[in-house]
Amino acid sequence: MSLHSITLPVRGDGKGNNVLAHAAVLAKRFGAHVTVLHCRPRPADLMPYGVPIPGFMRQQITESASKVADEEERKLYTEYLDLVAEMGLENGAPKAGVPSASWHEAPGRQIDVLKLHGRLADLIMVPKPDRDRNLGANTLKSALFASGRPVMMCPPREGAPEAVCQRLAIGWNGSVEASRAVALSMPLIEAADAVTILTAGEEIHGASAEELVATLALRGVNAQVKRFSVRGNSVGRDLLREAAEAGADTLVMGAYGDSHERETVFGGNTQVVVDHATMPVILVH
Repeated sequence: MSLHSITLPVRGDGKGNNVLAHAAVLAKRFGAHVTVLHCRPRPADLMPYGVPIPGFMRQQITESASKVADEEERKLYTEYLDLVAEMGLENGAPKAGVPSASWHEAPGRQIDVLKLHGRLADLIMVPKPDRDRNLGANTLKSALFASGRPVMMCPPREGAPEAVCQRLAIGWNGSVEASRAVALSMPLIEAADAVTILTAGEEIHGASAEELVATLALRGVNAQVKRFSVRGNSVGRDLLREAAEAGADTLVMGAYGDSHERETVFGGNTQVVVDHATMPVILVH
């Protein structure tokens, strides 16, 4: 097994460069192709919902939005070309085993574009949501709930990361979501230099951490188990701390065992990780 295709959406919010830098590290390591999706709003997406708009005003809004979108597209594409060259990726159509990238214009809202273009990717990569600016939460939600693929959330950082997915931590509680996370992240797990399984207490939902170790051993993965006690009232914070103490550069975990809405409101474990992670996190629902 290997990683062949990575998909990441971009728009003019300044976050795409960081995600592309993370993607380039994986592309060069696995000889994978990165599909960069620029999501361009359609005129209908820009009209106020439920408000009657005269025809001349509708035309003005459409023309103005088109000009802004054209300018943003040119700017982002120029940045993309510079970054791809800087990061050592070949720009063009995918070739097996060649680290490469390609640019695609996709009309529509980012959350809808991901539903259409993300379902065949080995990995979707998105920026960490910015709650202060109310950016990215819907993109992460769409990628998780509508694609059926593993989603890597990339926190902001200066420059390209030295390593991604070389030392993995797996958050394990035996749940269906955790099981899916392991299964869909298997190419990355098999290629990792070190794998640590993090678990708190007993796995009341299903298979134990030790059973997961035995299963991974069949694939040639020598994983270690680290059990920890919850220090506060948040398993999410403890999971992030334990992953860092284990020397992991990336965390793999199941996401939103409770509903996304409930966790967002009441601060469930996944939402805590999303809000506070400082390392890349691969999430699977």
